Amino acid sequence: MATTHLRVKTNNDWNTVYFRLKQSKVFDIECSTNIKVPNKRWSPSKSEVLPTKNFNHNKVNQDLIDLESFIMGEYNEDLKANVTFNSKWLKEKISKFQNRETKNENIDKLIFFTNYINSFIEESKTTKTRKNTLIKPRTIQHYNTTLNKIKAFEDFQGVKLRIVDIDLKFHDLFIQFLGKEQKLNPNTIGGYIDDIKLMINNADKKGIEINKEIKLRGFYTPTNKTKDIYLNEDEINKIFNHKFNSDYLDNARDWFIIGLRTGLRISDFLKLNKKNIVDGFIEKNTLKTDFPVIIPIHEQVQFVLYKRKGKFPREISDQKFNDYIKKVCEEVGINEEVEGAKMDEVVIRKNGEKETIFRKKTGIYKKHELVTSHICRRSFATNLYGKIDTLTIMKITGHQTESQFLSYIKVTPKEYAEKLKAYWNNMPKI
Repeated sequence: MATTHLRVKTNNDWNTVYFRLKQSKVFDIECSTNIKVPNKRWSPSKSEVLPTKNFNHNKVNQDLIDLESFIMGEYNEDLKANVTFNSKWLKEKISKFQNRETKNENIDKLIFFTNYINSFIEESKTTKTRKNTLIKPRTIQHYNTTLNKIKAFEDFQGVKLRIVDIDLKFHDLFIQFLGKEQKLNPNTIGGYIDDIKLMINNADKKGIEINKEIKLRGFYTPTNKTKDIYLNEDEINKIFNHKFNSDYLDNARDWFIIGLRTGLRISDFLKLNKKNIVDGFIEKNTLKTDFPVIIPIHEQVQFVLYKRKGKFPREISDQKFNDYIKKVCEEVGINEEVEGAKMDEVVIRKNGEKETIFRKKTGIYKKHELVTSHICRRSFATNLYGKIDTLTIMKITGHQTESQFLSYIKVTPKEYAEKLKAYWNNMPKI
């Protein structure tokens, strides 16, 4: 049976307490506890700190008792597993007890949040969803962004977060950091909070100690109502019928019409080719959801294909598409002043130095300034809403629930009122 012993080796103003673990002639190991005690206040016979003014000797003695109990518990567990007991083993156990990094990832991921996130991300790469499909690369990418935000927060606060530190205090400080220091909007912050909840709940299921405050209502997900815009039928028709002198704008306009009339994401409609046309329909396995979508070819899309001799427009990058469709809408005259948010330069201070970043800024802008690729799917869904059944639209847009869909479309209260007015006007007169 192993025995323990505590001692100090030096005679300085402050002296480190060492922990010794010995089992007859099998092993004899000793490591620093990193606990320091005042000179001449250590009792070798009692293996404890003597009562000392201006020094919390009771806490130190209790910590040493708890450490001894912890080490013996770990020793008894590892003895069954035929673990090799050496200085490295003892150093890791002392670090684990004191919540310090051990540099042993199998230990550190059970204690520190960023270490756990790293292991969570690696597991996620091979984890199957309820539909027996792998987690999407974009989801993994978002987990990595969340990890980077946690690391930035740790640098800002000068701390190394433990898993049990993820509590309401962390929640409030993290949201403040992302809002005030990183200038992020509530919806973006909410995405990171959702990831953190998922990761901590995953740790809880594995039996890792967590702070239960994450289960409280106060650990909320920030959000705000976005002022997203869409193009109505008249605006889309103006874009379709306009004659552009610039070939690059004509090409971008044609892609724009395809996006507006298919409801596909930019990652899908810019990849369309002749192989996606089957029996008069556009067929595409969507990149984000891997969901097969079949869409009838709108007459405006048919005209674009006819104009280009059955081919889709010339290939274009996502970035250039977003840049060009703003110019398309400006030339067409979509200049109504509306409330919305667009990317703008923001100057922040990082490590004492000024740094320019880009963040969404809410304000009143000309509508063409707010146009991005996201407007395609949103316009498609909004313009069809109320004209055909919601389920049919959802099957094309890929929304899983009606609540998701209804939060996505952008029909204003005035437009709902106009629809009701039109319905009443078409009713038989009394």
